[in-house]
Amino acid sequence: MDKNIEEKKLYTLADAIKSIKGSSAAKFDETLEIAINLGVDPKHSDQMVRGVVALPAGLGKEVRVAVICKDEKQEEATKAGADIVGSEVIEEIKSGNIAFDVCIATPDMMGMVGQVARILGPKGLMPNPKLGTVTADITNAVKNAKSGQVEYRVEKAGIVHAGLGKVSFSEKDLLANVETFVNSVVKAKPSGAKGTYLKKISMSSTMGSSHKIDLSTIS
Repeated sequence: MDKNIEEKKLYTLADAIKSIKGSSAAKFDETLEIAINLGVDPKHSDQMVRGVVALPAGLGKEVRVAVICKDEKQEEATKAGADIVGSEVIEEIKSGNIAFDVCIATPDMMGMVGQVARILGPKGLMPNPKLGTVTADITNAVKNAKSGQVEYRVEKAGIVHAGLGKVSFSEKDLLANVETFVNSVVKAKPSGAKGTYLKKISMSSTMGSSHKIDLSTIS
């Protein structure tokens, strides 16, 4: 642990970001990581927390996008910037070749996508209409994915993890990303959540020490 970081200290989001940037010593551009502990039990369907949010400053990395669509939509997908296009994406997935970060599908292809649901589901890559990844509007879906859209889903222990940009980003840009993400998770509070919803927020760089956030400073 960095000696300059007090283990029990509580930080505001802005102070945590400043400390994380100042203590980053890795030889690569680390990612700002966030972990949010929620007062939910994901085993109950009415306590599931998931969503998608576009980060104002992006992610600072290339996002590879696959689009599963029929021939007439392939040109649109390619022009929008998709990296892998067409029904052959299904065969690539079946063979274990998953060279993408986001998978988008048109509604008329969801029957075929169902063939690989057991592969994509556990990886968090299954197209979902609620997340905007099952849509006929391929152009906007691809552009949103490429621009730094983050999909999140609460894990079994009630924790939401995400990477929210590179440590080399300005403090202002990182704060905008973090605030946007936290607000999205707060708005995604499920109907079945009882008691305290936001229980703990921690942030760190990829290789850095954890910074605990003072929840009383979260509006």
